Amino acid sequence: MTFVFSGDELTAEDLQGFIDLHQAKVPRYLALKKQYESKPPILDMEVKEAWKPDNRLVVNFGKYMVDTFGGYFAGVPVKVTHDNDTVDVAVNDFWRRNNMDDTLAELSKTTSVYGVAYLYVYQNEQSETRAIYNNPLDMFIIFDDSIEQAPLFGVRYSYDKDGNVQGTLVTLNAYIPFTSGNKGVSFGEPEPHYYTRLPIIEFVENEEQQALIEPVETLINAFNKAISEKANDTDYFADAYLAILGAELDQEGTYKIRDNRIINMYGTDDASKIVVEFLDKPDGDVTQENLLNRLEKLIYQTSMVANINDESFGNASGVSLEFKLQPMKNLAAMKERKFVRSLNVLFEIYLALPTNAPATYANEWANVSYRFTRNIPRNVQDEAETAGKLEGLISKETQLSILSIVDDAKDEMERMDKESLPTNLTDAELSTRFGR
Repeated sequence: MTFVFSGDELTAEDLQGFIDLHQAKVPRYLALKKQYESKPPILDMEVKEAWKPDNRLVVNFGKYMVDTFGGYFAGVPVKVTHDNDTVDVAVNDFWRRNNMDDTLAELSKTTSVYGVAYLYVYQNEQSETRAIYNNPLDMFIIFDDSIEQAPLFGVRYSYDKDGNVQGTLVTLNAYIPFTSGNKGVSFGEPEPHYYTRLPIIEFVENEEQQALIEPVETLINAFNKAISEKANDTDYFADAYLAILGAELDQEGTYKIRDNRIINMYGTDDASKIVVEFLDKPDGDVTQENLLNRLEKLIYQTSMVANINDESFGNASGVSLEFKLQPMKNLAAMKERKFVRSLNVLFEIYLALPTNAPATYANEWANVSYRFTRNIPRNVQDEAETAGKLEGLISKETQLSILSIVDDAKDEMERMDKESLPTNLTDAELSTRFGR
């Protein structure tokens, strides 16, 4: 659900209404968080009687899916480049200072768990532009009602021990603290910021903001229940009842049938008709195994995340591996486009500040390139052969970018040029030649 505001000025009552709407979504977020943290609903089910087996087995498909897809999507650091050296240096300086490789990986994980995550941009004490990720449990964005649905406000809030709200309303030009009490929400003094856009950026898993776990949540719960019942059946067999038919036991021997698991039925004096045997429960093992196998298969098919622990992956050829990973590749491609859109907003904010780049480069955010590399085993020999065959057909930079072992094609070209130069050049001559 997107929060949309159609008024002219956001009032305290409007803000409280949006906070209430966001609070209505929080239980859903917490349920998804529990799935990832190995705390699914089966652990909260009513406890059975003490004499009944009550296994609560958890197979954490949610964590496996999120971590596997996250490693595939953002396990290899994103390469951020720009054709202009000044902008390229500024952009990569920001990327390193903010540990954006880790931040992007956390954003990817958070969107997979909740469907949405936020990047909060701010200036530190040294007037450096910093960015930090935030989950949707205590933050949301309010959009306008235009067809573009441009972000108008960002809200981050929490509750104190008395149940009162306190937080910050971020507008297009200021930070406004707010609190709530008996008289409702009240605003504090605004503190201006100088960003050209709202400094809270939304990252989404997909356009519907649907978490990676959501489409298979019911299947995961069914799997946990089925495998727990299978464990219960194992306990039932281990604690089978002993039936003694035809001979009467004394009262002490049958004091607690449930605890001793003895059934005694008597009424004959003929010793040959006395039966002593364990009662067998109907065996549903085949049915249970079929259900577990079907559920596991459906979980991977529906989530589009590959089961890389499957034995068939170990023997797959390059082409076969590509086909097996194709659904996850499609999923990652859609997510990449959403992330690139959000990263463009980030650098639009960053490059617009004159302390970060000259004013003439303010619009160069549109020319920043992002290279996402899927984290799969690479055949460097095949890559080298392909790159060698393209000699003279494409630029040297594109040729080097084919190699997964090359992190930055521009830097690699620069190192190659330096290696081919005479060793007696001064630092000033090297600086002049490479413009660094």
